[in-house]
Amino acid sequence: MREDSPAAERNRGPIAEALAPLLPPGGTVLEVASGTGQHAALLARRFPALCWQPSEADPAALAPLAARVRDAALPNLRPPLRLDVLSDALPAAAATLCINLLHIAPWAATQALVAKAPGALLLLYGPFLRAGLPTAPSNLAFDAELRGRDPGWGLRRLEDVAAEAAHHGWRPPAVTEMPANNLLLSFRR
Repeated sequence: MREDSPAAERNRGPIAEALAPLLPPGGTVLEVASGTGQHAALLARRFPALCWQPSEADPAALAPLAARVRDAALPNLRPPLRLDVLSDALPAAAATLCINLLHIAPWAATQALVAKAPGALLLLYGPFLRAGLPTAPSNLAFDAELRGRDPGWGLRRLEDVAAEAAHHGWRPPAVTEMPANNLLLSFRR
């Protein structure tokens, strides 16, 4: 049975709007950790000049993700790849998109993603902490909940992510404020 994520349903429209001026005019966009595939299906429909390559590390999530891709029946939406950013090479792409992964994965996943991301554009969406700026109480509670589940999880400091990305040739990110205390980080080489 295919599942829907209420959060993905709420944020996919604003994400598409924010991505519109950032995405390349053509080529492949690799989505790392596609989850339910709700974003991939909407973005492939919204940006038909781009080929969308969803992926997922969790083998149990691949069948529902593949079903969503089949149901979408879009010529520019490829079947999902089983892809673990920690252990696999990433396929060639013009851009890499990762939505809501960094805070539910160990720091090593962030390091691997910024080191391996193909193309000239890396787009990261989710909640982040920022030095010198107040953090919404809901994000602090979410961070504590995540760290309670796994000490390696939690909201990442934007400055730490940017420093790690710089180590791998990415310029400082453009930061787009998004609904629900999320950010879209756009890194370019």
